[in-house]
Parts: sequence; C-alpha cells; structure tokens
Amino acid sequence: MTSSDETLSTSPIDTNPESPRGRGVHRAWLVAAVAGLTIVTAGAFSTMPGLLLDPLHDEFQWSRGSIGFASAVNMVLYGLTAPFAAALMDRFGMRRVVTCALLTIAAGALLTTTMTSAWQLTLFWGLLVGLGTGSMAMAFAATVTNRWFVKRRGLVTGVLASASVFGQMIFLPGLAWVVDTYSWRPANITLALGALVVGPLVWLFLRDHPADVGQRAYGAKEFQPEPAPVPGAAHRAVRVLNDSARTTPFWLMASAFAICGASTNGIMWTHFTPAAHDHGMPTTVAASLLAAIGVFNVGGTIASGWLTDRHDARRLLGIYFGLRGLLLMFLPLMMSATVQVSMMFFVALFGLLDLATVPPIVALCREFYGEDSAIVFGWVNAAHQVGAALIAFAGGVARDLFGSYDVVWVAVGVLCAMAALLSLVIQRTPATPWASTQQEEAQS
Repeated sequence: MTSSDETLSTSPIDTNPESPRGRGVHRAWLVAAVAGLTIVTAGAFSTMPGLLLDPLHDEFQWSRGSIGFASAVNMVLYGLTAPFAAALMDRFGMRRVVTCALLTIAAGALLTTTMTSAWQLTLFWGLLVGLGTGSMAMAFAATVTNRWFVKRRGLVTGVLASASVFGQMIFLPGLAWVVDTYSWRPANITLALGALVVGPLVWLFLRDHPADVGQRAYGAKEFQPEPAPVPGAAHRAVRVLNDSARTTPFWLMASAFAICGASTNGIMWTHFTPAAHDHGMPTTVAASLLAAIGVFNVGGTIASGWLTDRHDARRLLGIYFGLRGLLLMFLPLMMSATVQVSMMFFVALFGLLDLATVPPIVALCREFYGEDSAIVFGWVNAAHQVGAALIAFAGGVARDLFGSYDVVWVAVGVLCAMAALLSLVIQRTPATPWASTQQEEAQS
C-alpha cells in the first residue's frame, strides 16, 4: 500500500455511498480502468493463433491440426486457471496474482520465438500463455466488480468483458501487418513488451478491496472491512465446484457457455482469418474484419450489461444465442475474395452479439451463488474455454480433411440454437441446497 493510500485509509469515512470523500471520482473507477487495461493486454494475446496458423505451417511444415492443438491447450488452461486464480486473489490479492500473470505471458511469448518443434508451441504458448491469460480472464473481471461495485454492476461487467475484445481490436490489424511485412516473431515480441509495460501500472494502481483506501464499494450504503485472506485457495476452488455441480443451473449455464466459447474464440478468433484467406481474401483484410467485430463488440457488451441490469438474463441469453446461430449458419454464403455488403452486415451484428452473453451469465452466477459467484463463474468460463478448444482443434482437423470450413460453421450454428434453449430453461429461483449450505457455513 502506498503512502497516499495509507493517508486515505486513516481519514474519516464519508457518508456518501457514491463518493466517500464527497468529491472527485470514486476510486472504484480507477481500479476498473486498470483492470480493463490488463484485460485488454491479455486479450491481445488471443489474436495470435489465427495469425500464426499459416506462417507456422509454411515455415515448419507443421500440420494445422498440431498448431490447433497448441491453441486448444491454451484455451483449456485459460478456462481451468480462472477459478483457481479467483481463489488465489482471495488469498494473496488481485495485485500480486495479476502482476505474476503478466510476467508469465510475457515469458511465454518471448520463448515462443525460439521454438523449433511443435511440442514447444504447446509448452510456451499453450501452457505459459494459457495460464497467464487465464488468471486475467472474466473471473478477474467478476472479482473486481463484486468487490468494488454495488451499483452499476451489470454495466461495469459489460465494460470489462468488452475489454478483452477491445484488445484484439486495437492490436489485431497492427499485428497482422507485422506478420505480413516482417514475420510472426516480431509480433510476439511486441505482445511481450506490452505485458511488461502494463505490469508496473497494475502494481502501482490496482487495489484489492475498497477498505484498502478507506472507502466503501461504489453505491454501497455501509463500509465493509477487508475480509481476511482465505487460505487453501485450491481447496476452496474445488469445493465450490463440487457444491455448485450439485445444482441444475450450473450445468445449464456451463453447457450454454461451452457452446458460447465454441462459437466465438474457438471458431471465429482461431479460424476466421484462414477461412477467409481460403476464399482469396488477403490476411490483412480478414484481420481488419475481425478488428471491426471488436469495435461492435465493445458497444454490444456494454449495452448487454445495461440491459442485464433491467431485464431477465435468461431471455437475453436465448436471444443472443439464437441470432448468433443464424449468422454462423449463413456465413459460408458470405465468404468471398472481397468485402461484400453481406459480410459487413455479419461483422456488425456478430460483433454486437459476440461477448454480449457475459453480463447475463455473471448476473445469474451472482443470483444463484452469492459470494462464491466469481469462482463459480470461473468454472463456467472453464466450460467456455473447453468448448472453444474443441472447436479450435476440430476446425483445424476439418480443414485438413475436407479442404473447407463450411461444415464447421453450420455445425456450430446448430449448437447455438441448442444453447438458446438451454438458457431459457434455467430455473428462476436460487438453488435451495446451495442456499442452505451457505446459511449453515455462515452460522458456523
């Protein structure tokens, strides 16, 4: 804690829940901004698999399936790390965990530039980058929101969720240009430097809890002291999984979110660029289309957060998945060597829907699982990444077997229709066994 923070923490606590000092901007917004910058940096790393696929295939003669396997490992670890990272944040604090994560992804990106075998891609990019980015995943965003905000939670969740794709949007065109003009190695080095720059900012400005600076959460009516560190982070993450897995809402949300991952990270962010290139579209143009999806994604996710504060999250999820499925099934008809009006329509609408599912899922986790919602969401997000990994791998295999991605687009579109149905049948009341368990633990 810095000296300025120590001064804040010993000063009287103001009675205004939205601005504890009665003036200026609430510290929660600075914390959210730093968290957003961190997620932007981590999101930039997810742009690389699609850009690496063809260069690595050409340079090393590796199969697309083996390259896709490394991406799949990255996505699985991205998901599986999140709940443990959320528990570690309760034990050691967000600042320590996130700073270590940034150093890890920088090391993974730099080591990737020295590889000579496909297994090294799996180790450096799949393992190291997967672990690091997973520690800064949506569970981190949920932790920031739960600790620092009482009001505007849906909106803040939407903003932080969109930060990942915003990172893809601002980095993707430049990285694609670097790959085309020079090679893929300078692009990886650029990402590593970005992570190393953000690390000190996180250490200086990110704080674990409003009580660290003598404030209440934004919109809170009462001051809450900082909770004691929770020991046994790994045990807690597993216990929360065990408890939540006994409830129906968890499996419905996890299944729907697995399909969400398959239809976004798994197929779009890994295979859209090479699929468009198969139709004669230049790689830089395809990357620019993905970046444009990111532009619309920001607005769509923030709007979804605003809607989640006001409408039934289940119905929102059903609408989002239904529309996304239709778009993906018709995408093969829109592919061409040049950008047509139909493709621009796809880019705009898919961008609005891409991460719009996150605020409703986070809200449902909070509704059903209370204080453990960030960890539960981490496990739900793990399902998201497993779905993404399966399609990232299957997409590469399908391209090797059939010479086309068309069957993959249609299959994933059908899965989205299933996810829409799953979303609509999530029960409306919190699961009684979980609520009873929470009450018993509170009483003990």
